[in-house]
Amino acid sequence: MAYLTKQESENAYLVGVSLSNKDDIEISLKELKSLCETAGLNVVGHTFQYIRQITPSTLIGSGKVEDIKKEVENNNANVVVVDYELSGSQVRNLTDCLNVKVIDRITLILDIFAQRATSNEGKLQVELAQLKYNLPRLAGISGTSGRFGGSGVGMRGPGETKLELNKRIAQNNIYKLEKEIEKIKQNRDVQRKNRKENGICKVAIVGYTNAGKSTLLNLITKSSIYADDKLFATLDTTSRTVWLCEGKKIVLTDTVGFISKLPHDLVDAFSSTLDEAKDADIILHVIDVSNPHYKNQIEVVNNVLSSLNVKTNIIKVYNKCDKVVEKDNKDGIYISAKQNIGIEDLKKEIINIMDKL
Repeated sequence: MAYLTKQESENAYLVGVSLSNKDDIEISLKELKSLCETAGLNVVGHTFQYIRQITPSTLIGSGKVEDIKKEVENNNANVVVVDYELSGSQVRNLTDCLNVKVIDRITLILDIFAQRATSNEGKLQVELAQLKYNLPRLAGISGTSGRFGGSGVGMRGPGETKLELNKRIAQNNIYKLEKEIEKIKQNRDVQRKNRKENGICKVAIVGYTNAGKSTLLNLITKSSIYADDKLFATLDTTSRTVWLCEGKKIVLTDTVGFISKLPHDLVDAFSSTLDEAKDADIILHVIDVSNPHYKNQIEVVNNVLSSLNVKTNIIKVYNKCDKVVEKDNKDGIYISAKQNIGIEDLKKEIINIMDKL
């Protein structure tokens, strides 16, 4: 199972790497900072570098590594978070050069998921994703985390004990987890089949993390699911039955939030959860229209839905409309889940689609 360790106060120094334009790296670093804060890290500084060619041993050049080492020392940082997927050998080499713990963006996201998972299914899915991600890196990173203790960011969930397992044991654990999750998936399939036979319309809420999905679910269903202004505030899937009006009953399901550079292993591990979106009659794509980069976030969500081969009725729900002046998008419904604005319009649109189904 995925166990949580006592959270420690750690100072993080962020390193952005890009092969593209400046705007992309600035957006990504800003998001990385939010991820770090969600994980309980104190961000003390950052840097970025545009590279034409990746250095196999350390990702970035030796000169940049030396600059980062000085910044790490000057800012009393004890963890470096690289906004790029690192190989096991790159983690080891950077750790040796910088003499602090080094993790990448994906490890950080997995750590957050390990913190957020509360249900048995969620914990199984996180552990499976961590094992799949770490398995090809076992040889490269073996022993690095032990130099800086076995707690803190990157050490939650299976943590160091799993990293030190040999490949055979790790593969066996992956096999067992996949079997357990498959049983859960089969139970979900039975539940979905029963709902279809009963003629209940299935509506799934999807969207970029922190777009307001859980807040919308709470408002429509009059529930009290945990919601907060944080990335991945909630992780576990929640379904509620609700009457929109007389004769119009739906099952409304909140799914895990998406994010750019979402690990493939995480998408695979959460397949049973994401099937809720795939099998829905209607999808509410919740968008934080107050975010200056919301169009990029729309593209990320659309790409994930496309990879899942989702082909159903999608309603774009532009949330947090109370924070914007101009409403330029004509292809969806503007709402504020927090201020209870536009919810009746959204319900009417859902009912209109239900009548056509």
